Amino acid sequence: MSRPYCEQCGYPQTACVCGAVSAISPRNRLLVLQHPSEVEHAKNSVRLLQLAVPNTRVVVGETEADFAELRAELARDSMPTFLLYPSDESQLLQAAESSEAVRLILLDGTWRKTLKMYRLNPWLQALPQKHLSQAAPTAYRIRKASRSDSLSTLEAAAAALSQLEPGLDVAPMHGLLAELVAQRLRRMPAKVRERY
Repeated sequence: MSRPYCEQCGYPQTACVCGAVSAISPRNRLLVLQHPSEVEHAKNSVRLLQLAVPNTRVVVGETEADFAELRAELARDSMPTFLLYPSDESQLLQAAESSEAVRLILLDGTWRKTLKMYRLNPWLQALPQKHLSQAAPTAYRIRKASRSDSLSTLEAAAAALSQLEPGLDVAPMHGLLAELVAQRLRRMPAKVRERY
């Protein structure tokens, strides 16, 4: 028998985070390109991001063909679009990027998977690329990363939004992540918890 899931947040009822959800409405738009292997990953932060910023759009794929419809749609849209990715060509994301709202594309996956997505999609490489100023270390302790400067997708989105919209309160995003981490750590056996 499968365990029951919360209809609101999509997490198992024993891990429901609805009590910590406080949605925000940024002026700028978030578009997440999610690697297929992340969709069902239990520790993926994009589900939390969608709860915190409900107008976040997620498109699953890896190759250029996977994003063909999206590329056509973006070509018809006049909203300025930036890729948030720390490439050799990226520039620091700043508050005065545009007087109008912008769209930020974030890649969701491990460093290896997002690098592969970046390399397989020349259209992403052609976008103006931005990186974050030095962010605080990740609070997402329950998921290991290969780089010390790694952030979860939710944390990267929160940092980007706070850089673009200095008056925007992104604390609810961090609070939601903290609640999930605390729940996961409480349910871990002590020996396992020591590793985190």
